[in-house]
Amino acid sequence: MKAPPSPRVARPVMYQRWSNMTFLHWRYPAETVQALVPPQLTVETFDGTAWVGMTPFLMEDVRAPGLPQLPWVSRFPETNLRTYVRDGRGRSGIWFFSLDAGRLPAMLGGRAGYWLPYHWSDMSVRIDAGHWRYRSRRIWPGPRGARCHAESKVGLVLTERERDGLAHFLTARFRLFSQVAGRTVTAEVEHPPWPLHRAELLELDQTLLSSAGLPDAGHDPLVHASPGVPTRIGMWRPF
Repeated sequence: MKAPPSPRVARPVMYQRWSNMTFLHWRYPAETVQALVPPQLTVETFDGTAWVGMTPFLMEDVRAPGLPQLPWVSRFPETNLRTYVRDGRGRSGIWFFSLDAGRLPAMLGGRAGYWLPYHWSDMSVRIDAGHWRYRSRRIWPGPRGARCHAESKVGLVLTERERDGLAHFLTARFRLFSQVAGRTVTAEVEHPPWPLHRAELLELDQTLLSSAGLPDAGHDPLVHASPGVPTRIGMWRPF
């Protein structure tokens, strides 16, 4: 099954590469998740349930148009907690509950320049052949100490048959939503289809779900992994 096509972002405000990402997804009742997103957005469901994703990865090649990459601030670990929503025009995208970044300038820039709920965390990513290990403990703003320690064992590329509707629902996302000065806004993201791999979760010790106000899901997450994609991110626009 083919992934939905990506939009073309003609005038990006940021270039990034999202590398060595592990996708962890839990099912939730739609009403539980809906209570945590703005009323202008509707939580999307697949097979009757909402999904919440935790995505530890390595942010690389970060730069604004016309500027070079900087060795220290252009590469850092990040972990996002997100769900999937649509607006009143039926456009699908991502709503972030939190984004933890391992660089203070990146966290400040994400909050002040792109109005996303970034947090500064003590983080690391270690890639050892097929084992990807992530460590994250939040510093500021709180809840201080919120953590995500995870290790995944990455396997073979998914077959075409395994690239089903659910895999695309959880990963083929080309729009972000946020709120700026109390107004809900949206931005497009351009990226090629994710090269998805099978993955096994070897370790998970996390409190990001509870820190965001979500209850325990009561089951193990669905796991995918990807070596990553380059992205072009557009400017926020009002609905």
